[in-house]
Amino acid sequence: MEKQKTPQRLQSLDALRGFDMFFIMGGATLIAAIAAFWPNDFTQWLAAQMDHVKWDGLAHHDTIFPLFLFIAGISFPFSLEKQRFQGKTEGQIYKKIIRRGLTLVLLGIIYNGFLGHWDFANARYASVLARIGLAWMFGALIFMNTKWKTRVVIVAVILVGYWLVSAFVGAPDHPGADPLTREGCLAGYIDRILLPGKIYYGDYDPEGIFSTIPAIATALLGMFTGEWIKYDKEGLTPAKKTLYMVYAGIAFLVIGLIWNTFYPANKMLWSSTFVVLVAAYSVLMFALFYYIIDVKNHRGWILFFVVIGMNSITIYLAQHFINFQYISNRVFGGLIGMTPETVQPFLNAAGYVAMCWLFLYFLYKKKVFLKV
Repeated sequence: MEKQKTPQRLQSLDALRGFDMFFIMGGATLIAAIAAFWPNDFTQWLAAQMDHVKWDGLAHHDTIFPLFLFIAGISFPFSLEKQRFQGKTEGQIYKKIIRRGLTLVLLGIIYNGFLGHWDFANARYASVLARIGLAWMFGALIFMNTKWKTRVVIVAVILVGYWLVSAFVGAPDHPGADPLTREGCLAGYIDRILLPGKIYYGDYDPEGIFSTIPAIATALLGMFTGEWIKYDKEGLTPAKKTLYMVYAGIAFLVIGLIWNTFYPANKMLWSSTFVVLVAAYSVLMFALFYYIIDVKNHRGWILFFVVIGMNSITIYLAQHFINFQYISNRVFGGLIGMTPETVQPFLNAAGYVAMCWLFLYFLYKKKVFLKV
């Protein structure tokens, strides 16, 4: 009997996750600072991409959160295979899925400052981590209990259903308001009546209850991608898998651009159009990283991103509790102070990124990884 192979880890996933988190780890500020000493139309446009749009629309900074969730989705089929290879029961796997989802919710509450106040009434319970945890958790439970055709139907129902409800059903407490505005959206109304504690904008929370539903579709689309990479069929080479992912990305892009003409992409609402457009970006970015790293085996450049990607939750939380800017100032402040003022914002940002990365590199060398 042939010995079963141990499931392998995709380095492209760690690198892409690190690339994504680089922008949260000061990379966005670093890139935006280029415009200060090299002002032109392109650098100004690039700097604008390093911030969120106010409501409707899409900038690069709006893709960071959904790409992370998409990557978490890609990872799950591999994680599931590994757990089954290790002999874990379905019950144990379910328990781990639910524990991970709820742990991320708890970490999100801690990130929001709960431990500093212990104020249950005014704490903010919604968060980026909670959105990732819940969307991934429900996506994983769906994945484990359905075939791929059923999952296609579920994703379609989520996206079309969310579009119809969010576009045509407004908030009852704002009669006459456009359902696709912050004041008139049903998502805000649901948050106001059901979300406990503090709502981020007072009347609307971008990580609220109703808008978590389409985020489940984002996680499931990532799981489709991971399942596709794992799919084994004679003649279906990794290069062909990459090509089909490119086709899928182009299809998502076309559908999203058409949908955007009458139902705008909106990260705050996590609109169905937003889901489709960021799916296009996510699958194309993964196809690029997968082809370069795992298909062509060009890995000499990936350490910088892998170090970040293997401790992504760590650096997200650490920046909230460790003053990396203070450390950077103590190490580089004197040298930066001797440079021209136009260059200093860039060098300050570079110093911040360097301190964060060295912290993660220390953990990487010691093989210390925060696993949720």
